[in-house]
Amino acid sequence: MTTAMPPSNAVLADFGIPAADHEELRNLHGGRGLTWRAADTVLRPSAGDGETLWKANVLAHLPHTSAFRTPRPIPSASGAWTVAGWEAWEWLPGHTDETRVAEVLAAAAAFHRAVADLDRPDFLDAARDPWARSDRIAWQEEDLPPGDTLRRLADAFRPVAAPAQIIHGDLLGNVMFERGQPPVIIDWAPYWRPVGFADAIVLADAACWHRLAPADMLRLADDRADGRQHIIRALAFRIATFQLLGVWDAEMEARHAPAVTAALS
Repeated sequence: MTTAMPPSNAVLADFGIPAADHEELRNLHGGRGLTWRAADTVLRPSAGDGETLWKANVLAHLPHTSAFRTPRPIPSASGAWTVAGWEAWEWLPGHTDETRVAEVLAAAAAFHRAVADLDRPDFLDAARDPWARSDRIAWQEEDLPPGDTLRRLADAFRPVAAPAQIIHGDLLGNVMFERGQPPVIIDWAPYWRPVGFADAIVLADAACWHRLAPADMLRLADDRADGRQHIIRALAFRIATFQLLGVWDAEMEARHAPAVTAALS
């Protein structure tokens, strides 16, 4: 795990963190070792790009419900969302639990209803990271990388009727639970796709990594419009990402094989 240098005292002060709390700064386990907490503020390195600013502007005002909430971004003293390569967010208590699939899907549904009227953000067109490219691969907007598993999935692609909107494409490990509180949705990974695709990524991740039976993956998917097609594309999205990252190997293929076989059955 990589650990970044912590934010400076000047950065902490600019985000309104009292000097008395500077000594309590601690590195958090999540966020690839790059995230820090000071009192009730979480700080992480920021590109300060269009995606960063768009998410901060949306989440600063997004209404919460009894079904979900999100951390609020914290502005600097000047009102900017970033300072010297850092962004700051409200700390909310909770823990992830990738086995609580139904509850993750319920929180996801509430979140997606709340953002359903947002326009498609321009920054999506400029994204070239492996995740953005794999999303395009799964929707036939970019050529497939070589590989038998991806080719088999792509051969099963069929048209999807559901409309696209902004979604969170990495929900299973980014919904936190705390007794007596609504679930907290963190680390928004935005894509412009049908909501069913976001649900399918949750189900595919649970089946491949967290012991959800492939039959249960399909049962839950088939309750949704275009559910099987979304599962096929979700698996293609994840597998293409692993290939582009250079980590797809025989062990990975074996881990994904039961879900792929079920999806194509």
